[in-house]
Amino acid sequence: MSGPRRIVCLTEEPTETLYALGEQDRIVGISGFTVRPPQARREKPKVSAFTSAKVGGILKLKPDLAIGFSDIQADIAAELVRGGVEVWIANHRSVDGILDYIRRLGALVGAGSRADAYADELQRGLDEVARGAAALPRRPNVYFEEWDDPPITGIRWVSELTAIAGGDDVFPERAVEPLAKQRILADATEVVRRAPDIILGSWCGKKFRPEKVAARPGWDAIPAVRDGELHEIKSPLILQPGPAALTDGVRAIADIIKQWSRR
Repeated sequence: MSGPRRIVCLTEEPTETLYALGEQDRIVGISGFTVRPPQARREKPKVSAFTSAKVGGILKLKPDLAIGFSDIQADIAAELVRGGVEVWIANHRSVDGILDYIRRLGALVGAGSRADAYADELQRGLDEVARGAAALPRRPNVYFEEWDDPPITGIRWVSELTAIAGGDDVFPERAVEPLAKQRILADATEVVRRAPDIILGSWCGKKFRPEKVAARPGWDAIPAVRDGELHEIKSPLILQPGPAALTDGVRAIADIIKQWSRR
């Protein structure tokens, strides 16, 4: 076995990717939010959340690599580095970035050819979704909300997947901003002005409440609210920048858009 042999996955996407590549035996610890694949929760100790981690417990596992994601895990990474652990914090935000991440992770564990084949398979799946979307009679305007208080609009890969699925993000200029704080809507009535046909909610680990969204002042004028087009996309399917978003996540969006377009 070449490459790191004792990997701690601080987020969900490296776990799903390593299982998909048949390299799960390298994993010695996972995020408590992990749900894909289901056996990972049964087989691996849970040692982190997203903004916190059991650093002492991780060090006891004697990992030779910890893999995390984004600036939000910078403090966890720093503690692990001080503890002598090598850390890779990925910071990809786009669909192409997710595919590249899969290829890089595969290469890191000596499974480069399998990772390339897997990334190619995922790309073919996206192409298939895009072909289906191109055949739809119309495209909806879509508002994606990843948090409610304060309202935070969708990140770049979500915006791109919405486009692949046949919709148009109503906040494309915010989607390119890498940090959540840059995507906060200081004035939520801006959503009313942009008049989305569909509202998608994925509130980062808690249940989306469409009735609360519909009750916001002035939002009854939004076409999506008027027509009852408020839908939840489960966070594990769309808010982790890994295989789930490129498979079940984009297909969930595509199914909602397909139903809307045929009304």
